[in-house]
Amino acid sequence: MGQRQAPASSGTVQLLIRTLRTPSLADRDIESPGCNTSSSQGTTPPTDHHHHRPPDPPDYRPNVGLSTRTADDTAADLLLRRYWGALVDSAKLTGNLEALFIDRDGLRVGQGLTQAVQKYSAPGPQLDWTFIKAVNASSDDAVIRMVLQEQIWVAVVIQPNATIRLAQARMNGDQSYDPASAIKVYYSQARNEIATGNYIVPLTTQMLQATTSAYATSTAQRVFAQINSNGQPNSTALQMIANAPQTISPAISWTMVNLRPYQAPAAQAVTLVGNIFLCIFAFMITMANSTARAIVSPHMAFLPYLALRIFVPLMAYLPLSLSYALINLAFDLPLDTKFGPGAGFMVFWVYIYLGMAALGLSIEAMITILTPRFTPFFLFTLILYNVSPVVLPAELQNPIYTYGSGFPIWNLSQALRTIMFDTNSHLGRNIAVIVAWIIMSCGTMTVFTWYMRRREKRRLYAYATASAATKGKGKANAASLSKVEQGKEKGVE
Repeated sequence: MGQRQAPASSGTVQLLIRTLRTPSLADRDIESPGCNTSSSQGTTPPTDHHHHRPPDPPDYRPNVGLSTRTADDTAADLLLRRYWGALVDSAKLTGNLEALFIDRDGLRVGQGLTQAVQKYSAPGPQLDWTFIKAVNASSDDAVIRMVLQEQIWVAVVIQPNATIRLAQARMNGDQSYDPASAIKVYYSQARNEIATGNYIVPLTTQMLQATTSAYATSTAQRVFAQINSNGQPNSTALQMIANAPQTISPAISWTMVNLRPYQAPAAQAVTLVGNIFLCIFAFMITMANSTARAIVSPHMAFLPYLALRIFVPLMAYLPLSLSYALINLAFDLPLDTKFGPGAGFMVFWVYIYLGMAALGLSIEAMITILTPRFTPFFLFTLILYNVSPVVLPAELQNPIYTYGSGFPIWNLSQALRTIMFDTNSHLGRNIAVIVAWIIMSCGTMTVFTWYMRRREKRRLYAYATASAATKGKGKANAASLSKVEQGKEKGVE
C-alpha cells in the first residue's frame, strides 16, 4: 500500500512546489479591484478570463520615439543656428574691414581724389577707409608689407607725380600714357577669397569708378574751357588731345595688384570642406576602434587599455592622413609655395595628421561617456562649431565667433593657407593650439576611462553581492521547502 501511495506523494510535492512558485488565478483575481466588488455583491464573476488578467505594462516605445525626434529637432535647430549665424551679418559688418588711402601725389589729382573719396557715399556695404599722409608710408613697399602682414585688407595709393605726368601727356599728346598708372590698389586674395571676392574688390572698384569718373568729367570741362578761353579753339591742344584721347577719358584709372593670388580653386576643398572630411574619417576610425576594443577591454588592466585607446588611433591616422595629402598632389595644389616642393609636402602632411589627431581624439574621448549611440550628436556639434568661424574672417562675423582661434579647424585652415599661398605666417601658434587639443583630449580620455571603469566595477560588485544574497535566500527557501516536503510525506504515510 505504501508503494502505491509513493507516486501520489511525489505528485503532491511537485504540485505544492508549483503552487509556491506561481500565484494562482484566484490570487490574481483577489488583487483585482473589479473582482473584489463582484465578490462582495455576490454576483457571478465574468466568464471572460482576460478581464481578470492584470493589465499589460504600458508601451513606452512611441514616447521614446517622440522624445528622440524632439531631441534631434532641438539639437539641429540649436546647432544649425550657429552656422547660419556665421553668415548672416557679413554685409552689415564690412565697416570692420580696414582700408587705407594714401596720396603720394599731393597735387590736383591726389587732392581731388582724396576729397572725392572722403565725401563718397553709396547705399549698401562700405569699407572702413583711413587716410594717411605719404610721410607715414614712405614707399609702396611699406604699404605692401602692411597688406601682407594683415594689418589692412586693401590699400589705394595715388602714385607720385600723377598730376604732372597726366599734364605732360596731355600737352605732348603722349600716346604711351597709361591712365592706370596713376593709382595702385594692393590686396591679398589668399587671405580670404570669399571676403576679397564679395566685398574688398567689388566695394573698392565701385568707389574708384565713381570718384575717378567724376574727376575725369570735371577735368575735361576745365581743359576744354581753357582751350576755348580766347573765344577761338587752340588747334594745337586739340591735336594733342586727339593723339592721346586717354588723357581726357578716363584720364586716370587704377591697377589692381593681387599680392597673394588664390590661384588654385581646388584649395577650398582643403581649407574648408576637406576639414569636414577629416572629422568624418576620424569618426569612422573611432567607431571601428570602439567595436574591436570591446572584445579585449575586459581582459586588460587600466594602463594598457588606456595606451591602446590613445596609440591605436594615432597609428591609424598616419596612413589615412598621408593618403589625404597625396590626393592634393593630383590636383596640382601649390604645396611648394612657402617651403619648396619636398619640404612643403612634408609640412602639409604633418599639419593634416595633427589636425586629424586633434579632431579624432576628441571624438575618442567623448565616445567613452556618450557611447556609440550618441557620439554622432557630438560629431555634428564638433563639425559645426569648428567650421562656422572659418567660413568668413572674424571682421565679418559676430564677435562671438572669435572662439574659432582656439579650435583645431580654424588653425589648420590658416596654416594650410600659409603653406599653399605664403600668407602671413602663424604656423607656430597654429601648431600650438592643435597640439594643445591633442593633449587635452588625451587627458579627458584618461579621466573618462577611469571613471567608466570605476563605475563598471561598482556595478559588477553590486551585481555579485545581489547574486550572493539571492543564492543564500534560495538555499533558505529550498531548506524550508524540504522540511514541508518531509512533513507531507509523513502525513501521507
